[in-house]
Amino acid sequence: MVSLFERIREAHEGIRPNVPVSTLERSILLSHETGSDVWLKTEHLMPTGSFKVRGSANKIRTLGPAARRAGVITASTGNHGQGVARAGKLAGVAVTVYVGHTTATSKMAAIEALGAELVVIQGTPLDAEKAARRESEQTGRPYVAPYNDLDTVAGQGTLGVELFEQANDLDAVFVCVGGGGLIGGVGTALKALSPRTRVVGVWPKASTCMLDSLNAGRIIETPEYETLSDGSTGAVEQGSVTFPICQEVIDETVTVGEDEIAHAMRLVATGERWMIEGAAGVAVAGLVQTAEQYRGKKVAVVLCGRNIAVETFLDAMKRAGG
Repeated sequence: MVSLFERIREAHEGIRPNVPVSTLERSILLSHETGSDVWLKTEHLMPTGSFKVRGSANKIRTLGPAARRAGVITASTGNHGQGVARAGKLAGVAVTVYVGHTTATSKMAAIEALGAELVVIQGTPLDAEKAARRESEQTGRPYVAPYNDLDTVAGQGTLGVELFEQANDLDAVFVCVGGGGLIGGVGTALKALSPRTRVVGVWPKASTCMLDSLNAGRIIETPEYETLSDGSTGAVEQGSVTFPICQEVIDETVTVGEDEIAHAMRLVATGERWMIEGAAGVAVAGLVQTAEQYRGKKVAVVLCGRNIAVETFLDAMKRAGG
């Protein structure tokens, strides 16, 4: 049986050139603020504005001829849908994306602009996932999971390979956690390539589904509340392949409040002149909160996306004191 790390290594080659290598850039301001040597993995500068292009491209790449002709179905809070839409467009594969009705209108518009069919469900992101899976089963069209699929996880894991190639002396990497696909893939790559690097999972306090499940030892549903980190929200699907992976690869967990997220977003805007989404702010906030622990260490923070409504971003800047 092919290991997840072997899948990641294959994806690292296979998704090129459609998926570029994102840069790793030092942050002078965050290094000064935290006392660490801080490097930022610029996934927000990727095509469609998030890391999701990786897993999407890898899953579409692995489809057989019949599946490509039939087209694919997926569910998304926005970024994954854009990634699948882009991958499908490049490969000539029809894409249908299911979203919950609370998904940001800007993300819905972006999905449609990439040529995908959009289906809006009156319900939560998990409701959209369930509806998409039902449609997949009824029509026989493949379902492209946002996190619960080893090919998707392997695609996200290419980020971890890049980190090792760009900086093989990292003491820690901070990653926002939603369904666990990103940290599962990155963590798997780093455990194989750089075992000394601590993998730190960070959650908004308003949405801690995977964290609560890890603490419970099984996948459970827990309450969720409104958060700036809308890209990481949504319950973890029962039986998700990411759960046991996260159990294995996450070394440390951190939760951050909404004010901390807004402050982190403002730090990046001030120091780098970048507008990042709330989920990226979560990872930065995790570093800021644990700064004393990592003082003098070399750390990376994954800026997982930039897809945030301008009004929401400006509100976050005001909240952070601007």
